Amino acid sequence: MILNKKKTVSAIVLATSVVVASFSGLAVKADDTEVTTNWTREQVSKIELNQDNTLPYTDISELEKFTPDHHVWDSWPLTDRDGNIASIKGWKVLFALSAPNDVLPGKVHDIATIRYFYSKNGKDWTLGGTLFPEGASLGSREWAGSAMTDDGKIHAFYTATGHRGEAPLTFEQRLAMATGDIIADSNGVRFENWGDHKVILEPDGNYYQTKEQAQQGEGGGYAFRDPMWFKDPITEKEYILFEGNSGGAVGDRTFKQEYAGSSKYASENPVPAGAVHANGNIGIAEVVDGDPSNLKMLAPLMEANYVNEELERPHIIVKDKKYYLFTDTHINKYAEGLQGPEGLYGFVSDTLIGGYEPLNESGLVLANPPENPYQAYSWLVLPNLNVVGFAHFGDLGDMSIGDVGNQSPEFQFSHFGGTLPPTVKLSIKGDTTKIVKEFSPGWIK
Repeated sequence: MILNKKKTVSAIVLATSVVVASFSGLAVKADDTEVTTNWTREQVSKIELNQDNTLPYTDISELEKFTPDHHVWDSWPLTDRDGNIASIKGWKVLFALSAPNDVLPGKVHDIATIRYFYSKNGKDWTLGGTLFPEGASLGSREWAGSAMTDDGKIHAFYTATGHRGEAPLTFEQRLAMATGDIIADSNGVRFENWGDHKVILEPDGNYYQTKEQAQQGEGGGYAFRDPMWFKDPITEKEYILFEGNSGGAVGDRTFKQEYAGSSKYASENPVPAGAVHANGNIGIAEVVDGDPSNLKMLAPLMEANYVNEELERPHIIVKDKKYYLFTDTHINKYAEGLQGPEGLYGFVSDTLIGGYEPLNESGLVLANPPENPYQAYSWLVLPNLNVVGFAHFGDLGDMSIGDVGNQSPEFQFSHFGGTLPPTVKLSIKGDTTKIVKEFSPGWIK
C-alpha cells in the first residue's frame, strides 16, 4: 500500500572526517560540447526516505519463483529501435540473468547466463530458454545488457565477463553484442541464426578505468558493463550507455571541490581520505552510421568521484522533452563519510549531454524500506514508468549483505529471492518523483 500523506521515515546524513588537502585537477570533457556532470557529496547528504520514495515491505518468502528451476535477477525487455517495448506478433519478450536454483546466492554471478521469457499480456511469462547457444557468447559468463529489434532481427547487447574456459575466474569486463533472427508464431518466440559475437567497447584508461588500473591499489570494485541501448527521440542519434569507473589509478586521483558541491558545503564538511576509492561513472558511446557494433566513445555523462564507486544499469527515459537518467547503487558502495540506501537514483536535464540535476534534490527515486533494506535491487524504469527489479534478500534482521555468505546454505536459500518482486509505477513531474502504484511481479505492460 502506498500512503498519500508524505512523511519522513528516516534521514540519512553526511558524516565527516579528515580533510583531503588537494582541491586541484582538470575538468573532464571530450570537447567543448561534452561536459560530465558530477553527483556531489552535498547532494547525497540530502537523501531522506519518505513515503514518496520508499517501497512497501515485500515478504520474499511468499513470492512465486519466476521459473522454478532457476534463480533470476537483472532483467530487461526487448525494445524496438526507438526504445519502446517491442511486440513480436503479439508477444513481449523479457530477458534476465539466471543460474540453476541449487547454486548459492553468492555464486550466481560466477555462472550467469541470459535466459528469455515471452508473454502475450506482459505479466504472465513462459520460459523460452537460453538466449544464446551454449558456448557462443564471449567471456566465461554473461552479465546484464539490453536488446532491441529492427527489421526482424535482434541486436543483443551484454557484458562479456572474464574469458571463456578460464580458471580461475577473472573479472575483466567488455561490452559485447550479437545479431540474430527472431522467430515468432502461435507457440511463442525463439532466436536463431546468430552471427559472430563481437566486443564493441572496452575501457580506454582515460575516461574509463581499465582492470589493470583498478588493480593498482583500488579499494573497491572495477566495472565496465551493463550496455543499454538508447535512441534520442529529439535528435534521432543512437547511443549505448554503460557503467564504468573514472579512468586512472587511485594514486593519481586528486580531489576537486566540485565533487563536494558548493564551496560553503566543502568548507564545512571535510572529506575522509578513504573516499578517494569511490570513482563510479556513467558512460556513453555514440553509434556510428547506424551500425550498433560501431561505437564512438564519449566522455562520461556523470561521475561520482569521492561519492560512490558503482552506478549500475544506467538508462534514460525522455519525458516532456527532458532527459531522465537513472542508475542503481548499493548501501556499501558509497564513499567513506556518506550513507545512502539500496536504491534507484535519478537525474534530469534539458539536454542529453551535461546539465543533470538530481531528482528530489538528492537523486533518490526509490529505496527499500528500512526494516527490509535488501529486499530488492537492479531496478529498471520502462518507458511507461513501470519499474521492474529483482527480489534480493529479505528479513535479514541486523545482518548486512556481507554477512549472508557466512550463514548456512539453508539460511541463504530461505532468505534469497532470486525472482521478480512487485512492479511499481512512478509519477514524474519536473524534478520530482513519486511511487504511485504497485503491480504484480513481472508486470511490464
